[in-house]
Parts: sequence; C-alpha cells; structure tokens
Amino acid sequence: MKKVTAGRDALGNFAPKFAELNDDVLFGEIWSRESQLSLRDRSVVTVTALMASGVLDSSLAFHIQEAKHNGVTQNEMAEILTHAAFYAGWPKAWAAFKMAKEIYGETES
Repeated sequence: MKKVTAGRDALGNFAPKFAELNDDVLFGEIWSRESQLSLRDRSVVTVTALMASGVLDSSLAFHIQEAKHNGVTQNEMAEILTHAAFYAGWPKAWAAFKMAKEIYGETES
C-alpha cells in the first residue's frame, strides 16, 4: 500500500498527533497487516463501516476507490452495498451507490 499523508496534509499543523495516528498507525501499521487480513478484505470492511456510520463524504469515495484498486469488482461492490443497505439504511445505500457508480462507471464488471 502506498504511504498515506492525508492526515499530515490536512491537519499536520493543527492536530499533529491525530495526523500522525491517521497516517502512521491506521494507514501505516493497521492497513499493512496483510497476513492477518488482505487489503481487499480491509476495503470491504471499511466501505461497509463508513456507509453504515453515515460517513457519506470524500472518505467513503476514497475507500470505494481503494476497494476498486484492491480488487473489489463492480459487481462485488454492488452486492456489498445492497447487502449492507438492509442493516445501514436505504438512504445511506443510495448515497454510497452514487459514489460507487461514479468510481466504477456503469459498464465495468
């Protein structure tokens, strides 16, 4: 996984500890534990958790893009969001589908 600097880029001067935890611990240490859980599976969990929590902003879009990059197909993403809709709520699923559709496009499978 590429080195993430989003925390430092957005909050480095304002909240340096949070930026450090985001970049070095969450994305540096946790996401790098591929022997425990693959990047693909971490992406599925993260997209589902963000949607269920109602985090329907650029964070979700970033993680849908990462899921695609980590091997989650358009058909799988559609199934993940459909399944999660029954637990997280229909409006959240609609918002997540809008993002996924933009990221995957309509013709990719």
